Amino acid sequence: MVGWGVVVARGATAATILLASMALDAGPSAALRARGLELGYNLDYPEALAAFRLAIADAPHDSRAYSLAAATEWTALLFEQGAVTVDDYLGQARADVPRGVAQPDLDRAFHDDLDRAQAIAEAQLRAHPDDAAAHFDVGSVFGFRASYIATVEGRVAGSLGPGRRAYREHQRVLELDPSRKDAGLIVGLYRYTVASLPAPLRLMAKIVGFDGDRARGIALVEAAAHYPSDSQPNALFTLLVMYNRESRWDDALAVVADLQRRFPRNRLLWLEAGSTALRAGRPTTARAAFERGLAMLAADSRPRAAGEESRWRYGYGATLVALKDVAPAERELRAALPVAVRDWVRGRIHRELGKLADLAGDRSRARDEYRLADRLCQQDHDNDCAEDARALMKTAYR
Repeated sequence: MVGWGVVVARGATAATILLASMALDAGPSAALRARGLELGYNLDYPEALAAFRLAIADAPHDSRAYSLAAATEWTALLFEQGAVTVDDYLGQARADVPRGVAQPDLDRAFHDDLDRAQAIAEAQLRAHPDDAAAHFDVGSVFGFRASYIATVEGRVAGSLGPGRRAYREHQRVLELDPSRKDAGLIVGLYRYTVASLPAPLRLMAKIVGFDGDRARGIALVEAAAHYPSDSQPNALFTLLVMYNRESRWDDALAVVADLQRRFPRNRLLWLEAGSTALRAGRPTTARAAFERGLAMLAADSRPRAAGEESRWRYGYGATLVALKDVAPAERELRAALPVAVRDWVRGRIHRELGKLADLAGDRSRARDEYRLADRLCQQDHDNDCAEDARALMKTAYR
């Protein structure tokens, strides 16, 4: 994704939405980049990085392969931190987001690769100041830098400078070559995000150089999602966040289905499908997605993201609560609680346990669960969960 705009909207990755915004071309390096992107979006990060290293060897003066290697290292770090689903990007904006300590080797490799990409891209831009592709590559590098600062380091305000550079460069791309719809991804995301901010923050964003237009922002990202380029999957993942924020459930589920067809080894897409269906009030659809995904998880020997099992168990348990399948729901939620690594996940689990207590007629225990849910969600800035818990304290779940 593209940094400050994503996190202000609390809209990475998820880890799976975080690869490059680069135009396709021909040749061995392009084929290797395409292969690396396919591997990365399927959660095969070491193999993706190996492909990008081969692309660098084939074209050492092309910034794109270095940027993609950096993107892979960044994605792996987010995966380690557990910021892997749309739920991580639907909360409220704040200047700093709590994150774990980045693995030093990956952190160093990211900066080495991105610094090299920036040097090459800016040299190309100096040599060709009116070339849309040169502006695009520079904007992409700064988009990655903004994203890393905002998501891995958790410093949203600190990402403003590089984010502004990325935005301006891709605006310039659209001026020079309106057919480059892939440049609309960064521009559209920032426009959407700024338009979604509270008035004081919206004014500040405009002062520092960002425009706000919700409908235009979505339209630009939609155009990027339909434009054949390396950034097309990233645009689709970005739309998934936007459509969830806009409660456009049919559109969101259609995007998930498209991504599942493209990247069938990415088990997290079934977690997204179940979570989106649950938010849409379609628990039967959610149950099928969660059960398919849990089967994939059980058969997948690859590393899991931090707290990933708790996400699966919570989502499946909440779906079973909605279906009033009480005993299996409690079993899943109890299994999710000890492996949760974020307070907002723990808070949501306790909210669902409160619903189960209400269904059992134990109003006192239900209120205790809701109070705990309210506290945990508030301290992790999950205001939607906290508000829901407070409402359930007043009116029992039925």
